[in-house]
Amino acid sequence: MNMLLFGGSGRTGQIVHRFATAAGWQVTAPSHHECDLLHAGELSDFVLNSGAQAVVNCAAISGLEACMDDPLSAHLINAVAPATMALACRHTGARFVHLSTDYVLEGHKAGLKEEHSRCKPINTYGESKREGELQVAEALSSALVLRVSWICGNPHKPSFVESCIAGALSGRPLSAIADKYSLPTDAEDIARVILALLPLSVSGVLHLCSGGEPLSWRDCAHIALQSLVSTSALPCCPEIAAQKLAEARFFRAERPRHTAMSNQKLLSLGIRMPSAAETLRTVALRYLNFLQQQQVITSTSQV
Repeated sequence: MNMLLFGGSGRTGQIVHRFATAAGWQVTAPSHHECDLLHAGELSDFVLNSGAQAVVNCAAISGLEACMDDPLSAHLINAVAPATMALACRHTGARFVHLSTDYVLEGHKAGLKEEHSRCKPINTYGESKREGELQVAEALSSALVLRVSWICGNPHKPSFVESCIAGALSGRPLSAIADKYSLPTDAEDIARVILALLPLSVSGVLHLCSGGEPLSWRDCAHIALQSLVSTSALPCCPEIAAQKLAEARFFRAERPRHTAMSNQKLLSLGIRMPSAAETLRTVALRYLNFLQQQQVITSTSQV
């Protein structure tokens, strides 16, 4: 079975590539130079001629400031490109899976959001991703759109969680935003779920994230670091200074505050997701092991 994977070099795409290959898929993951997603005609031809039975799109311009500064590219990559893939899959009969984001949701009210909850993005990134969801659904009714949030778990592409761990281990002062809420998603769980859903006839939007009540970035950092304390990698959990989202001057694009998603629909399909605490512990220990291996390699190379 052949899989065409877009965004294969990214935080999630790298893991999907590894998991799919291990599961027996022949994976083609074109680079930007091999297939430019900004050009719909080139992209359509690439999909039509790929011979793939499954097309998985992990590609996106996900930086909020990058999208704000270049809204045209954000629209082309996050909306037009996935719609083009979906339309090509309509002609070839390939299964199409597209990754979206919790940032498409209305983010003013607290609590877990369902798949049918109101969408009202407040930044260019969210707007372009929501447009992508709508265009994919129009182009291919059998397409599967997976909304993910706060992706972590790829040591080679550190997220906020891994960055906090690295900071704590090096003794740097830590701070994190404490009034913005969602739920983390392990990139390995995304890959696992994609492979589990490919043979199923499920379509439409599904929320793919860890379970539990909404957490702030500061909550996530505390849980991850506490996991390292339990293994004696840290003597105690360091203080994490609380920041307010409104005071984060390094953010120019507005961020929604409440976009935590319920994964109960995924559970109804027989696919269990770990709790947020389980996810953060797994990710923390994976990253710790990665750092320890890197130190061993470095020490060995210096001998």
